Amino acid sequence: MKKWLMKDTLMKSIGTFLIFAILIVGASIYFIYDQFLIGPVYIALAFLGMGVLRFFEIELKAVYPDLVFGIIDNGVLIFSTVFGGKLAGVAGAVLGGAAGNTITDGLGGIIEGKIAVKLKRDHYEEKRNSFTTMMGKVIGCLIGAGIGLILVWFSQFLWNGFFS
Repeated sequence: MKKWLMKDTLMKSIGTFLIFAILIVGASIYFIYDQFLIGPVYIALAFLGMGVLRFFEIELKAVYPDLVFGIIDNGVLIFSTVFGGKLAGVAGAVLGGAAGNTITDGLGGIIEGKIAVKLKRDHYEEKRNSFTTMMGKVIGCLIGAGIGLILVWFSQFLWNGFFS
């Protein structure tokens, strides 16, 4: 059984992705109105993802380019979505999210590519496949969203504390 789990299979990638998708959606629905906890919950899910990598004996360095991409992607995206929502409601949040996603994907791609080139230059044997790429991006996005949500909550807390 462990030999099958250690192989690079598309089914392993899809199965793990579906499990994380259910956990992320479930946590999002459950904590949607708890601004204080949603950021830390996302970060906890990222640590769960790191545990999955450890179980499959995959080094964090192997997913580092995708991890950094996800952190940049969702970390900055949170702010463009919140800003758009504050400026123009739901439509502003959607447009802020769409524009922000485009910009952060580009920025994240630049940095992800630079890190991948550096790893190759340092002769790090790259083991990218559908599983490691997916897990790196999922973990990175959870960390970026978690940090972004914590910062948004903290800034609102300070803003309301100073001006209420």
